Order: sequence, then C-alpha cells, then structure tokens
Amino acid sequence: MAKNPFRNKARLALAVIGIAIGIATIVALGMVTEGLKVSIEEQLKTGGADFVVMKNTTSESSSGTYSIKNSRVDEISKINGVKQAAGVYTSSRTIDGTQLGLAGIRSQDLNMLGAKMIGGNVYSDDKNEVILGKLAAEKLNKKVGDTLTFNGNKYTITGIFETGNKDLDSVGGMSLEKLQALDENEGKVDLIYVKINTGADLKTVSQSVEKAYPGELTTISSIEDFQKADDSLQMVETASMAISLLAIVIGGIGIINTMIMSVFERTREIGVLKAVGWKSKRILSMILGESIVLTILAAFVGIILGVIGIEVIINLSATPLELIFTPALALKALGIAIFVGVIGGLYPAIRASRLPPTEALRYE
Repeated sequence: MAKNPFRNKARLALAVIGIAIGIATIVALGMVTEGLKVSIEEQLKTGGADFVVMKNTTSESSSGTYSIKNSRVDEISKINGVKQAAGVYTSSRTIDGTQLGLAGIRSQDLNMLGAKMIGGNVYSDDKNEVILGKLAAEKLNKKVGDTLTFNGNKYTITGIFETGNKDLDSVGGMSLEKLQALDENEGKVDLIYVKINTGADLKTVSQSVEKAYPGELTTISSIEDFQKADDSLQMVETASMAISLLAIVIGGIGIINTMIMSVFERTREIGVLKAVGWKSKRILSMILGESIVLTILAAFVGIILGVIGIEVIINLSATPLELIFTPALALKALGIAIFVGVIGGLYPAIRASRLPPTEALRYE
C-alpha cells in the first residue's frame, strides 16, 4: 500500500507540492505569530512591575517631550494601592564600537526590572559603578571587575544580571542620578515602574494615576495590554489560517485527482483483488491509506519548507523577528494534512470499493 502512491512520480510530485505549499504557509505564519506573542509578552511584562507610567504625548496639553519630572515618582508612590514606584532614565553609549543601552535606576529599585544577579554585586548609587545584563556582557566581552568609560570617567563593572527578557539583558544598569548627570538631564526620568499592593485592583490603581495627572501621564498595564495584543494576534492568526486553508483546498483537489487517476489505472488490479476475496472495506481502506501516506509525506515536506523558507525571509529582511517552532504547530500541520488526505481520498476509495469484479477484470 505504501508503495502504490509512488508509481507515477510526476503525478506524486505535483500532489505533494500542492499540499506542501499549504502546510508550509501554516507553519511559517504560525512561527511568526508565536514569535510575535513571545516578543510582545517580553516587552510588556516589565520584571516585577505591574504597570508602567509614561508621558502622554498624544494629549493636546502635552509639552511634546517624553521626560517626566523626578518628583512624580514620589507622588505616585503615595497614591492609594501603590506599593512601590521607581523612576527609570534611559540613555546609550558606544563602547569599543558597540552600542550599549543604559538604564538609570536606584539600586534598591532593581527588583522592578526583575533583575537577578548571577555574578558580582549591585552597584552603589554614590559610586562610579555599573552592572551589565548577561547578553550585554557577552557582546562586550566584559566580566566583573572590568571597567567601562563614559564621558572620560571610568565605571567599574560590579555585577552581571539576568531578567529573562532579551531586551533588558542587553543593557547596562547604573545609578539614576549619575546617568542623569552624564546627560546633563538631572531631575527627569523617562518611565516610572509601579508595583501595586497585594489585593489592590490593577485597573483601579492605574486609572488613579492617570486621573491624578490628566493629559500629562498615561499607563501601560502588562496584563491588560498583553491581552489586547493577544486578541489582535488571534485575528492575524485567523486570517493566516484562512489563507492557508485556501492553499490546502487547492492541494486537496490535487490529491483527489491523483487518487482518482490511480484508481482508473488500477481498475483491473482492483478487480483481481476483489475476485480473490478482498472485501469492499479492505479495498476502501487500501486506497484511503495510500491517500493518507501521500499527505503525510507532503506534511513533512511542507514543515521543512515552511521552517527553512521563513528563516531565510526573516534573515534577509531588515527587521529582526524571533521565530518559534513548537511541537503543537508541527502536530497541527500534520493533523491538517491527514484530514486533507482522508477527505481527498474518500471519494476515490468509495469508487474503487464499489467496482464490480467482472467489469473491473474486463477493463483494459
């Protein structure tokens, strides 16, 4: 049974390509969607913070700058339901030809970034010290005890940290006041990370912050915004599936055509099998099995094409995107292929099982 679909190699190739294109589309779009989900989740889940406060630049009353007054950090920390508020100032420096992002934050607030020290110690706010994310340390080839030079001043690397967020793990952390001074931007922060009290309602607290500073500040909730982003990705995934199914339908038509032609070519063979005692159910299962074998082959070809194809496309594009291939995605592609094999082979199988032995034996 497994060998029968390979009798006509040209027809086999066309049928496999038809299904494989649809499977490849499903796999490629699935990898992109999963990658986007993880990327958005990493960006929105800001360490130990429950939500982030930033300047509302869309409001008519906004000054058009992204900076927030330092004083807002202490004021927000006193709002009902807020457990901790931490100001973050961001900047960047070029180290040995490599751009390094810097986050200025008071050392006692590093928990808000979800930073865990995996080597060395946290910096002191009153000293020229800095810590590096794991990825940043690897990229710069630096270790604890080495130094970095900013504006002519040397800063000692006191520790290496890790958050699990590739963006945060690619930056350095240092004293908020010292980084502000380096940029001559004292008294300003770019973001305020906020952690709420246990039992406090996230939506209520974030709305309280926005009401306290109408038109000036806005909030981004990691939970709510991830859900919104996830809903949008679900819509993208649905549209992608519709496109993929169209390709699958076209491939399915190819399967039906291939199996019908196979039945026509083997009419006499089927007659002989029925004449020697094969029952209709056995004939039906044989043809249906051949169809499934063909689509399983197409599924594996499609999965390989999808993975390689999307990797090549992303590598050639200017925008880097993380791609994620999961076992669930592979099973989904395989399941769709088998379903197409069953549907595509059903009619030819029924037709073959109903062939009268006498007529089939006379067929030339």
